[in-house]
Amino acid sequence: MVKREIRRKKIHWRIRKKIIGSLGRPRLAVYRSNSEIYAQLIDDLQGHTLCASSSMQKEIAGVKVNKSEMSKLVGIDIAKKAVAAGISECVFDRGGNLYHGRIKALADGAREGGLKF
Repeated sequence: MVKREIRRKKIHWRIRKKIIGSLGRPRLAVYRSNSEIYAQLIDDLQGHTLCASSSMQKEIAGVKVNKSEMSKLVGIDIAKKAVAAGISECVFDRGGNLYHGRIKALADGAREGGLKF
């Protein structure tokens, strides 16, 4: 692994020691690759993914916008799915990434869509 990836993994492990998602307040886990972004609401106690969204979905991938705006669309989409499933609060897990750029855009979109964290 690249030194940068090892650093991100260490930060992620340190965050995950403190953050636990439950059914009432699941964990909003974010994974960012170079070209795509993925978000999942996870119940860690049961080990289930409650809902998920990514920039690869047809309705999001069809929109021609830059990566930050696409991340915001993913955040809005995961929030809509969460509200439909009866989830209003969550815990944000940035996955070891810095809270700026695409990660911040996704969080802002999720808040705009109705999630509280």
